[in-house]
Amino acid sequence: MTKPNLSVKDLHVSIEEKEILKGLNIEVNGGEIHAVMGPNGTGKSTLASALMGHPSFEIEKGEAYLDNNNLFDMEVDERAQAGLFLAMQYPSEISGVTNSDFIRSAMNAQREEGDEVSLMKFIRQMDEKMDMLEIDQSFQHRYLNEGFSGGEKKRNEILQLMMLQPRMAILDEIDSGLDIDALKVVAKGVNSLRSEDFGCLIITHYQRLLNYITPDYVHVMMQGRIVKSGGPELAQKLEEHGYDWIKEEIGIEDETVGKE
Repeated sequence: MTKPNLSVKDLHVSIEEKEILKGLNIEVNGGEIHAVMGPNGTGKSTLASALMGHPSFEIEKGEAYLDNNNLFDMEVDERAQAGLFLAMQYPSEISGVTNSDFIRSAMNAQREEGDEVSLMKFIRQMDEKMDMLEIDQSFQHRYLNEGFSGGEKKRNEILQLMMLQPRMAILDEIDSGLDIDALKVVAKGVNSLRSEDFGCLIITHYQRLLNYITPDYVHVMMQGRIVKSGGPELAQKLEEHGYDWIKEEIGIEDETVGKE
């Protein structure tokens, strides 16, 4: 099987008739981790939602392909079955559905009929991943995200990521609200998946996550597009000097679009 590839070209996205993304280009291959950073309101989360198929976002122009699949011709579940995963900034609570039932159903949805994962294999995998993420075993039987703290929800997103093993993952501010210990655990989970068969796009405000998940590429978003790219050293420079030097470099005076 060929390495995964996510290719986004000249993407324009609007919400409520306001254009948020304004010609964004990015390409992520298997074996690569890309970090997207930028001030509030530049469209980072809009990128994640649009690629996954959130109905509130209107694709005005551009294209996005996962391997040879046109994402914008696919329903949300089809995108997931093709190997795209989104770890959400604010995961939803679903009462009445246990964590283990949800994850096992999602795993089986990726498989051919009659090739469902066996219960014993699922339990072994689940126990192993939960131990790595330092998640209490009782989480298996709790309703999905119901009553979970912010940190527990984020660990649960990474648990789903590790169990589903997608070809391409988008992690939308997975570090927000985490203390340093939880951050290290989440990073350990993501790093365990690094391989030529896995690509990852991390959306974050802060350098601190990138101290534990070293990206291959760092991109800066402003005014709905990527304006600068570099290696891990770019994130460190942003941590030390902020974004004003980039605004001056490219001639941006007011970096506000009003929505993420």
